[in-house]
Amino acid sequence: MNYFSDINFSKFTILESIFLCFKKIKNNFSTKEVFSNLDNKLKEAENYLSNEENSVNKLNKLLELFYLNWNFRAIEGKYDVSDVLWIDKVLKTYQGTAISLGVILLHFADKLKIPLSPVVFPTQFILRADFVHKKTILINPFNGDILNHHILELWLKGNISSSAKLYKKYLEISKSKDILKKILNTLKSALMEENKILLALKVSNVLLKFYPNDPYEIRDRGLIYSQLECYSLAIKDFSYFINKCPDDPISEIINLKIKSIKKKFHIVH
Repeated sequence: MNYFSDINFSKFTILESIFLCFKKIKNNFSTKEVFSNLDNKLKEAENYLSNEENSVNKLNKLLELFYLNWNFRAIEGKYDVSDVLWIDKVLKTYQGTAISLGVILLHFADKLKIPLSPVVFPTQFILRADFVHKKTILINPFNGDILNHHILELWLKGNISSSAKLYKKYLEISKSKDILKKILNTLKSALMEENKILLALKVSNVLLKFYPNDPYEIRDRGLIYSQLECYSLAIKDFSYFINKCPDDPISEIINLKIKSIKKKFHIVH
């Protein structure tokens, strides 16, 4: 049975969807423990916001509780990136990335009926709140700071290109599937960097359940197979990528990698 074939992800929140994927990847990921933690915090949040009826005030109170009282924050010093992506670890350490902190905050906002939405901005994950008769508020999930267009344009210029501009499409609300793809791809890259290759392969296989013919996902699986010394499987995935994306500059590098593997290990494919 296909693990995902009978799951309608549209019926789940973003956080619940992430948990379904994480549980498939990491055997000891305990959804029961995580939801118990979240339920306890939700009760505290409901009590903390109980006297607020105005949506803007409720959001401000939630940000205050989340970042000041609970002290959720960006991690400092040396760390494994995967540790700040696994939601169960983030809930224990209170330290995370923009996307892991952001999806937790979205969970509470959803339960508290606060209009908060996810945005996969080109440089990092951000949040947006849309209120009746009030302009959109943009939030940095790392620290709860309010963002303006000037700051976002500086992010683009500093991370992408000095000529980059802020387009309206960059601030559109993202779909749950896009959030899943973002966090899973980030996790996959982190695990590969940390040499946790078997876990990275599990993440890759989950991504390929959603995007079975995506040449870039298949290329990444090929890189994982190569690290696992499964060279025949790696060559198969690399060849698929080259056939589908012959004009991609990476194709030339991948082709050289195929030739190197064949020459070194005398693989005929």
